[in-house]
Amino acid sequence: MRMLDGKVVMITGGARGMGAATARRCAAAGARVVVTDVLTEEGGATAKEVEGRFVEHDVTSQESWDRAVAATLEEFGRVDGLVNNAGIVVTASIEHHSLEDFERVLRVNLVGVFLGLKAVLAPMRAAGGGAIVNLSSVAGLTALPGTAAYGASKWGVRGLTKMAAQEYGSARIRVNSVHPGMIVTPM
Repeated sequence: MRMLDGKVVMITGGARGMGAATARRCAAAGARVVVTDVLTEEGGATAKEVEGRFVEHDVTSQESWDRAVAATLEEFGRVDGLVNNAGIVVTASIEHHSLEDFERVLRVNLVGVFLGLKAVLAPMRAAGGGAIVNLSSVAGLTALPGTAAYGASKWGVRGLTKMAAQEYGSARIRVNSVHPGMIVTPM
C-alpha cells in the first residue's frame, strides 16, 4: 500500500514547476490528484500525465474556489489534501513597487491561501480530517531585499498556517507550511 492510496489531493498552481512536481509525487504515492490553475493548457497536460482531473481555477476568487471544490467533491466525493502552491512574484524595492503589483501579489499568494483554507475545511471535517500544505518561502522566514510584496505575502502565509493549525488540529486537520529557497522554476 502506498502512502496516499485512496486519498484525494487538490494542488493549486499545478500546471508547472513545483505544482506539477507535487502532482507527480502525489500520484506516484497513490493519490487521486486534482490539478488547478489558470493555465488551462499546461494544467490539463499535467492532469493528463498524472491521470488526474484538471479544474480551471483562479485562487483569488471565492466563486472559483467554490467551483473547484465542488468539482472535486462531485468526481471523488471527498477532499483529503490541499497543496496551496499557486504563487507569483514581483521584484522591486519598496519605493519602486506599485500598489497594483503589491496588491496583486498579496491576492494570489496570501488571499488565495486564505480562500483555499475556507473552501476545504468543511469537506475535510466531514471526511474526518485532512492535510493542508501551504507553500511559503524562505522569504517568509527572513527579509530578502527586493521582495516587499512577495516577502509580506509569504510571512502572512506562515502566520495564517499557524493560526489554522491551532484552530483545526482538534478536527484532525493538519496544516503546515513549507519554506523552499530559490528554485529555478516557471511562476
